[in-house]
Amino acid sequence: MVKNAFISVIFQKENEENKGSVEFQVFSFTTKIRRLTSHLEVHKKDFSSQRGLRKILGKRQRLLAYLSKRNRGRYKELIGKLDIREIKTR
Repeated sequence: MVKNAFISVIFQKENEENKGSVEFQVFSFTTKIRRLTSHLEVHKKDFSSQRGLRKILGKRQRLLAYLSKRNRGRYKELIGKLDIREIKTR
């Protein structure tokens, strides 16, 4: 979690003006996903949170697919910074 906190500070400084950018949205979804994942490890039968997690995962996947089509360099950099495994795109 220390790495995530460090990345959080970096992204907040870079994106104070640009909260609508794809990178900021993916970062915010990633933090929500990590928080929900840790919640679901404790509360295994919280089905509404599971549904919310699946919705957020889908949104992040669509944003990453969009970014990979538009700008492959920014996509690779974002994947590396957030330590997300690469999603196979068609």
